[in-house]
Amino acid sequence: MEANEGDPGQEPNEPVMFCVNRPTDADCVLSTVQLQALIGTDLAGKMNFLSSFFISLIYWTGLSIHLVSGQNGTIVAHFSTDSIDTEIGDTSNVTLSISSFLQENTTLLFTYEDKYVDSHDYIVPIPNITVDASNNRTSWVVQIIGNNGGHVIVGVNSSSVEFEDIKKAYIRVDVVHSSALVIINAVIGWVYFVAWSVSFYPQVYTNWKRKSVIGLNFDFLCYNITGFLAYGFFNVGMYWVPSVQAEYFSDHPRGINPVQLNDVIFTLHAVFVTILTIVQCFLYERGDQRVSKICIGLLVGAWLFAAIALIVTLTHTITWLTYLYYFSYIKLGVTLIKYMPQALMNFRRKSTVGWSIGNVLLDFTGGSLSLLQMFLLSYNSDDWGSIFGDPTKFGLGFFSILFDVLFMVQHYGLYRNREPYQQIKDSEVSVSKDTPSSQYNK
Repeated sequence: MEANEGDPGQEPNEPVMFCVNRPTDADCVLSTVQLQALIGTDLAGKMNFLSSFFISLIYWTGLSIHLVSGQNGTIVAHFSTDSIDTEIGDTSNVTLSISSFLQENTTLLFTYEDKYVDSHDYIVPIPNITVDASNNRTSWVVQIIGNNGGHVIVGVNSSSVEFEDIKKAYIRVDVVHSSALVIINAVIGWVYFVAWSVSFYPQVYTNWKRKSVIGLNFDFLCYNITGFLAYGFFNVGMYWVPSVQAEYFSDHPRGINPVQLNDVIFTLHAVFVTILTIVQCFLYERGDQRVSKICIGLLVGAWLFAAIALIVTLTHTITWLTYLYYFSYIKLGVTLIKYMPQALMNFRRKSTVGWSIGNVLLDFTGGSLSLLQMFLLSYNSDDWGSIFGDPTKFGLGFFSILFDVLFMVQHYGLYRNREPYQQIKDSEVSVSKDTPSSQYNK
């Protein structure tokens, strides 16, 4: 905007200055005098008031935007570890940190399973932290004292808007009776992992040594490969597929992935050795053994169910996580029935020749140690609901052990050192006093 020629006190073409800074700046006073000279005192005063108001509004709005975008809602809180084990009566120290300084004073409140009171008294209540922004402090040592056996999720909360989703900061606290039992349970876990992994090889060796698979039930192999493939799909999906993991943690925000690397390795190894055993069935003598029609029908039904569920998943009717859970159900069903054909076959043959007892002994060892670990974990954490609250897991483990015991009774008791019965073909044999005894067995 320029002044008109001939205006008093104003040189031609001299620009009129308007305030672009704070309303109290000297430039604003100068522009006011020039404006009065142009349009009169009253109108100039009103315009000066309005311009000062809007300029102030713009200034403070810009400052607020700067604070919000630069600091508010961007500070992240986190604990120094995701989980700790502590004994009853012991004190463990963890560090609670924030990513940058706070601009305003606030209070950090500790929560227990998203509540402000630990209803089970697993740990001694943690004092809340009062944050003085002037101290420029970003970390605090938190003392966790075990009180009763069990586990609790300790979180943190605050009314400050400077934090970005502060509820994501949490730590899992497991209060145990004995830290030594924690180590013992870890050792037991690796022992039964090795026992189960090695348990497949005695049968492979027996088949190779005899150059025969007679006595090994083919239904058992078919159920086994189906169960391990289903279990493998579930484990691989849960451990290696990011989208499935995202779905799981969406349902369980503070949960732990139930599938670990050793689960994936065990399953892939089991699939490999089971396929190797099936190949032996095509290479070695197998007599008149066949896969039963009942087994074929059940397996066709299981894989047909999986195929239909896949189509439903592709149409986004169910999630991929739900689809993988269906495979875990197939695995559970297979585990319930897979030993029955072998036990029945041993009974009919009155022999366990061809069925490796080494497989049974190692499976029994792994299953027994697995149940022992469950009991020790429950005792150490006073969490008996993990056993009796999940009867399916406990029942399947116990069910497998019962069949292992049955196989041992068959092998070492009922059919010890007995060759299998063979059907005698109908034939006429004349018997006389002079007939050799060898003729009686024809």
